[in-house]
Amino acid sequence: MADTTRAAAERALEGARPRVFWLDPDVPGHEVPEPAPRLVGDVHADLVVVGAGFSGLWTALVAKERDPERDVVVVEARSTGWAASGRNGGFCAASLTHGYENGAERWPEEIDELERQGLANLDAIEETVRRYGIDCEFERTGETLVATAPWQAAEFEEAAEAIRAQGRTAHVWDAEETRRHIDSPTYVGGLHDPDGVAMIHPAKLAWGLRSACEGLGVRFFENTPVRAIRSVPAGLRLEARSGTLHAPKAAWGGGAFPGPLRRLRHYLAPVYDYALMTEPLTDEQMASIGWKGRQGLSDSANLFHYYRLTADNRILWGGYDVVHHYGGKVRPEYDQRPETFQKLAEHFLETFPQLSGIRFGHTWGGVIDTCSRFSVFFGEAYGGRLAYAAGYTGLGVGATRFGAQVMLDRLDGLDTERTRLRMVREKPLPFPPEPVRSLGIELTLRATAAADRDEGRRNLWLRGLDSVGMGFDS
Repeated sequence: MADTTRAAAERALEGARPRVFWLDPDVPGHEVPEPAPRLVGDVHADLVVVGAGFSGLWTALVAKERDPERDVVVVEARSTGWAASGRNGGFCAASLTHGYENGAERWPEEIDELERQGLANLDAIEETVRRYGIDCEFERTGETLVATAPWQAAEFEEAAEAIRAQGRTAHVWDAEETRRHIDSPTYVGGLHDPDGVAMIHPAKLAWGLRSACEGLGVRFFENTPVRAIRSVPAGLRLEARSGTLHAPKAAWGGGAFPGPLRRLRHYLAPVYDYALMTEPLTDEQMASIGWKGRQGLSDSANLFHYYRLTADNRILWGGYDVVHHYGGKVRPEYDQRPETFQKLAEHFLETFPQLSGIRFGHTWGGVIDTCSRFSVFFGEAYGGRLAYAAGYTGLGVGATRFGAQVMLDRLDGLDTERTRLRMVREKPLPFPPEPVRSLGIELTLRATAAADRDEGRRNLWLRGLDSVGMGFDS
């Protein structure tokens, strides 16, 4: 059986394009914007935003909405949405804390407020998409967490009660009911949250946010990496090879790329995540799996898969493997990892054997800005003239808008419901230096895989990490 699945996965991957589906200009409906000019010479602004991913784009947009007269410039090392913002699964979640459980464990006294603000943030994203006419295939379909082993379903009812306590809806399904919604022989149960997640086309959201910003007067410079930041009497000077930006304030939204902000390197461990995209499913194939609710799906193992439908009924299938390279290296050649794609394809066919014969059209990977608490953290530099947000750990599609507001609150000296949160005021524990960092990550990944094989039981190493607030959550 294993040999048969392996061969079927190899056939399914034949001819797949080694590129990001969302960013592929050859996909019908992908109108990739023309690149913004490279920075040349001296440019002055009221606010410089570094990074044209979701973090930077939301910062620029909210800054102009708060003060239309503010002169805002966005500078990007490559192109809009090129990194994590254009490579993710498109799960736009309400959670600001990488899930309720992670937030409740770390900030129990304010988890209710964090959940409230997170849901309001998702509502605001939906309203913004509508107001600016951003065609990003936004679907407020929710998410279903599926169990593929009984131990995974054991805490579904407790999790559902926590969701209901927030005044929201949650459904716990047994194996039969789960399979009525999405049919896989691997499912033994499900937890459905219909309100807390939306599905989006991430690149189209990034491109649409850039267009909305430009409509408000934001200037963009692309293919312009910031090499240095210097304090000057008038504020900050951000230096690139071809020019210099001058502003009293700056916001840093570089994600896994800390650039000259060396302090971020202690808190971030770049890890690679990988995904496959099928060709569009036929009507018969769609009927064989159900999935009429079109919600996002993920299984509830520690090393989990996430998957969703696109507007034209392709299936994105990603996750499971977490790959960290020694020293936190980030290189273009890491974007493709055939051994991971083979593993993912086999898992896909085991989950949906009725889709035997399907083909994958795209394979890609990207780097995630992981931190030890698995959710965004904040800080300031250069005497409070620069604010940063980083460490979203794969859940930044929605939370970056919240992060943008926090950065602007701090830069503008505002006391708000966001800045008062302990989650915002505290930083995560830093990672140890190499070689301890890479050794620790490898030990953690092995222990996590072992826990999945042993009905979720965490060994001494994982329990030790839990006790110091660095418990691994993939």
